[in-house]
Amino acid sequence: MGLKVKIGQRIKTLRNYNKITQEDLALRTGLDRTYINSVENGRRNISIETLEKIAKGFNMNIFNFFNNDSFKGE
Repeated sequence: MGLKVKIGQRIKTLRNYNKITQEDLALRTGLDRTYINSVENGRRNISIETLEKIAKGFNMNIFNFFNNDSFKGE
């Protein structure tokens, strides 16, 4: 599984855990909902700056975003 897909899955997992919609996350981050959707589905590359915005949307930092079993060995 590629890194784009793993990042997208992590975002979707965090979003579902926090019980927020893609629209809610888009509002928190200043990103478009359709962009969030395409990232979650592994169809878009994501910049470090954008990933940081998303992590902050979940009230976490980049380290905590990647501190997950799905990224072990990457």
